[in-house]
Amino acid sequence: MSSLSRIAEASAVRPTPRQLAWQQLEFYGFIHFGMNTMTDREWGLGHEDPPLFDPAQLDADQWVESLASAGMRGLILTCKHHDGFCLWPSAVTRHSVASSPWRGGQGDLVAEVSAACARRGMKFGVYLSPWDRTEPAYGTGVGYDDFFVAQLRELLSGYGPIFSVWFDGANGEGATGRKQYYDWDRYFAVVRELQPDAVISVCGPDVRWCGNEAGHTRPNEWSVVPASLRDAERTASNSQQVDDGKFSRQVRSDEQDLGSRAAIGASSDQLVWYPAEVNTSIRPGWFHHAKEDAEVRSADELFDIYCASVGGNATFLLNVPPDRAGLVSAADRLVLSQLGKRITGLYDADIAPAATASPAGALDQEGAWIIDSTGASLVLSWPEPRRIAGVIVDEDIALGQQVERLQVEVRTSGDRWLPVAECGSVGYRRIISFPAVETDVVRLSVTAARGPARLRSRVLQAGEAG
Repeated sequence: MSSLSRIAEASAVRPTPRQLAWQQLEFYGFIHFGMNTMTDREWGLGHEDPPLFDPAQLDADQWVESLASAGMRGLILTCKHHDGFCLWPSAVTRHSVASSPWRGGQGDLVAEVSAACARRGMKFGVYLSPWDRTEPAYGTGVGYDDFFVAQLRELLSGYGPIFSVWFDGANGEGATGRKQYYDWDRYFAVVRELQPDAVISVCGPDVRWCGNEAGHTRPNEWSVVPASLRDAERTASNSQQVDDGKFSRQVRSDEQDLGSRAAIGASSDQLVWYPAEVNTSIRPGWFHHAKEDAEVRSADELFDIYCASVGGNATFLLNVPPDRAGLVSAADRLVLSQLGKRITGLYDADIAPAATASPAGALDQEGAWIIDSTGASLVLSWPEPRRIAGVIVDEDIALGQQVERLQVEVRTSGDRWLPVAECGSVGYRRIISFPAVETDVVRLSVTAARGPARLRSRVLQAGEAG
């Protein structure tokens, strides 16, 4: 296939409605909570005594409000981690909240969190670990698949709409030293049957893991990539293999280019829409540990990750682990609130609505500008100089991902154009910051594109752009 044909193929790839709805959430939370919280572990050993689970002050509404204060629009709950303890009363195992003293053995944490999300208008998602260190059928093949599918059906049919079913690739040995080979296709079919609007994330065909758990993003993130990246076993092989306390801050340096012309040209695979999610934790660990109370990430650091992920054509999944009592700690809540204010301030700094756009008719009735495959420029001017420190450009990804290079210039004295920033791919959103400069005219130019695109732009006044 010629290089031009390959680019035309890439230009024609589109997201599914479920992928589009997921991307529009932008920022959502992970809640790691369970038996590990009680035992102060990251990976439980399995067979922990259910009476250990008894969070005395658990408040799911407090969790949801904490995440909402940061601007998150969804929550994914670890309904069962590798230790096998279920946060709902599963009919296929007694290793669950039903065997604990919490709520007198009548509790259902999945139901409580789902209901709290519904009250706040927040989307709800589930994590179900494929690895189960308690279930004796693990490692028996179809027998364990039957068990896992039964639990999956319980979660997907009893707790309302689910926006994400999040699978990781954890795959340790069973009690007899046997390894389980997961029937991913069977699992995926159950999700499609019961929750057709849910994306299947990470070890799944809808949402791609960014490749690390440190919050690191690629310089250019492409949603159109070779289909081989969807292979769940490939993702699993790159996932955390041991509970060493270091993986969450490890940044892998390989595979930095997945979707450029050179990358897709070197692959003969079919091209698919497989967008990236950036996941990391507000603390060093995924579960709460009191010894990490002084190591909560700052709002500034998380804001930088937000700008690089949501502002780099990905979504941002931030883990916030409640403590043993069942509450998000004060230190975490403070940072989340500060982060929310930073994000609100970012978008409030937009002065594009006060600008005059040219050429005449450059914007459509909804304020977006259209380019063809050769690119185009949009000039925004104000009646008096402003201090500019960044721009935000959104691509209408319902039309695919088209922009390959964008340049930002400002007009200086003498009617000269000064380049202040540039980027490669745009995608759903690109947040570009640069040292503040005073000007009354900004020019945005798409200098390379795969096909026609529809763009929205914001210009950020200094002092609010971060």
